[in-house]
Amino acid sequence: MAQSISFPFNLDRPLVFLDLETTGLRVAEDRIVELALIRVDPGGNVTERVRRFNPGVPIPPEASAVHGITDADVADKPPFAARARSLADLLEPADLAGFNLRRFDLPMLLAEFRRADIHFDVAERRIIDAQFIFHREEPRDLSAAVRFYLDREMEDAHSALADIRATAAVLGAQLERYPHLPRDLDELDRYCDEVQPFETEVERWFEETPEGHRLFRRGKHRGRPLAEIAGAHPDYLQWMLALDDLDEGVKAVVRDALAD
Repeated sequence: MAQSISFPFNLDRPLVFLDLETTGLRVAEDRIVELALIRVDPGGNVTERVRRFNPGVPIPPEASAVHGITDADVADKPPFAARARSLADLLEPADLAGFNLRRFDLPMLLAEFRRADIHFDVAERRIIDAQFIFHREEPRDLSAAVRFYLDREMEDAHSALADIRATAAVLGAQLERYPHLPRDLDELDRYCDEVQPFETEVERWFEETPEGHRLFRRGKHRGRPLAEIAGAHPDYLQWMLALDDLDEGVKAVVRDALAD
């Protein structure tokens, strides 16, 4: 259904808002099961599309629990490749927008286009990510947490004792506010692992120790030093370098480790 949308700026080409539902979060392995888009043309006309795809692999129960889409729901749907060309055409010559678009939806979409042998160039497109704007404009520090959870201003910010007192109080308030949070420290540790935000893909892959060493945060070598893996399992790092959708910054770190 077409409608009129206005922005406080003029569009010089279409702007397409994208959102994906997938079989999981691994760009190299998981697949798109649903794609929704809203295309806003410079004149304000709006086109909406929702498409489901048979991913060709089972949808894990944990993914279905998030988006509600099961194997049965997409059993008779076409694969992404069958619609890839028409989708790419619809996205031309548009700029792109979304929430967590840069870190997830766009890399996942590009991986699917590559598997379908569709060249989709984003180099000249504007990529607008509302999540980036949100995180940059709204403070995410301890003082903001004190205001939100404790309804008071932070006193003596950046005094070590005041900071840690506030942190303990915030954690207690979080556990009271969110009854679904684990009450077991092992489970709470796993919860923090799952939701930890990272500014870069390098941070997502590697933790840096105070001594300057990098440890794997993810994968089968999680917790082990990158330098150790470079010496003992260089084939694993070569596999990483062969991944088309792996961030170039991560690849540069891996190459440096192999060269040392």
